[in-house]
Amino acid sequence: MKQYIIFHSRDEIQRLEMDCIVYFEAEGNYTNIFLRNGLKVTVGSSLTNMEENLTRQLGQNASIFMRLGKRYIINRNCILSVQVLRQQLTLSDGATFSFRLTVSKEALRRLRELLLKTYKINS
Repeated sequence: MKQYIIFHSRDEIQRLEMDCIVYFEAEGNYTNIFLRNGLKVTVGSSLTNMEENLTRQLGQNASIFMRLGKRYIINRNCILSVQVLRQQLTLSDGATFSFRLTVSKEALRRLRELLLKTYKINS
């Protein structure tokens, strides 16, 4: 069953399917939401408020999203490549979309360790 996240303001409402969201990017008091189909939606909410909104609306399903540094919330299911030395994270389904993000080495190290632990791979 599809699950949606609702964002609204005084003048508009956005209804986004949870699985279509690739990542969120902070831009001051706004958040840009990047979707699998290449669309970008901007909402008037900080990234911190966005995290709270995801948890409130999605409950346990919010765990597919994770905060990565000060600038991003990413969809864990979209992680294709973590390159610590190049400071790059690639989010993709391997076929229809690909986003390359520049992320701090420290945040990528933590992500790499989390992935190794999750998949029980010895480093």
